Amino acid sequence: MRILGIETSCDDTGIAIYDDTKGLLAHAVHSQTTIHAAYGGVVPELASRDHIRKIIPLLTEVLKQADIPLKSLNGIAYTAGPGLVGALLVGASFARALGYALKLPTIAVHHMEGHLLAALLENPAPEFPFIALLVSGGHTLLIEVSELGRYFILGESLDDAAGEAFDKTAKLLGLGYPGGPLLAQLAESGVHDRFQFPRPLTERPGLNFSFSGLKTFAINTLKNTEGSFQDRADIAWAFQEAVVDTLVIKCKRALKETNHTRLVIAGGVGANKRLRQKLSQFIKSIQGTLYYPRLEFCTDNGAMIAFAGYQRLKRGEKDPLEIKVMPRWSMDTLKK
Repeated sequence: MRILGIETSCDDTGIAIYDDTKGLLAHAVHSQTTIHAAYGGVVPELASRDHIRKIIPLLTEVLKQADIPLKSLNGIAYTAGPGLVGALLVGASFARALGYALKLPTIAVHHMEGHLLAALLENPAPEFPFIALLVSGGHTLLIEVSELGRYFILGESLDDAAGEAFDKTAKLLGLGYPGGPLLAQLAESGVHDRFQFPRPLTERPGLNFSFSGLKTFAINTLKNTEGSFQDRADIAWAFQEAVVDTLVIKCKRALKETNHTRLVIAGGVGANKRLRQKLSQFIKSIQGTLYYPRLEFCTDNGAMIAFAGYQRLKRGEKDPLEIKVMPRWSMDTLKK
């Protein structure tokens, strides 16, 4: 079975082809970073228009990479949510039209399920069951994964997700877009332990997250300094440590409460070097196993959508011709 994956949930256009015998045949991603950098964040209308411009050239590119004809595809998977409604509609409309023209089954994929399953593209791949920490731009979730489609949400962000907090704090520190990686880079020049930030919601039971207060704490801390490069670097270090420690504490708690020893980290913040370092230290201490997708599959991409779509299409699932996207879509509603 050969599946085309289409990802257009936000500001990355991703196309990939997954083969059930040969694995990932080809993938390509077009980033809109330069378009949105001037505005300090994603402009939905500009994102939608750029997806329209890039989706067919990227499809042509991956078909060339894979050295296969379009008619050799057996199914199409596309991101139907959550995400920006206009961006989602570009991918959904293209996928449904292409599927209709080629008489292929087409399946809507949950964006976060794509991230969750991205680690299964690696070798070795995690075996079920496991705990997954999903930390993409707009989501922070702790999930107990029993098998494909059997997901129990243990904890989630009550306000800003970790990625959002990184971007917003980077902006107030005068950094560009996207802010998360730039803040992490600035933190490398920071003096350790000059500032002490709180670890929100770690003093009480539970696995939910709250990061909006860290942004406020960073603002107030910056006001009490001269705002020099070193001041901002020290704040960046303290902020990153607070977010990373909070994520690690919650992962420890989730593994202990569920008696699991396998942990999967996915999503854009999963590429953060400090987070990987601290989680690796912890997992070693409990003789557990830590899994990541490769760095290029931490951010949004078509490969994870093609793979997630393949998992569902091979079970006989397919969607009707109706074009439907869900800007908000809880993982609790996914088919088991």
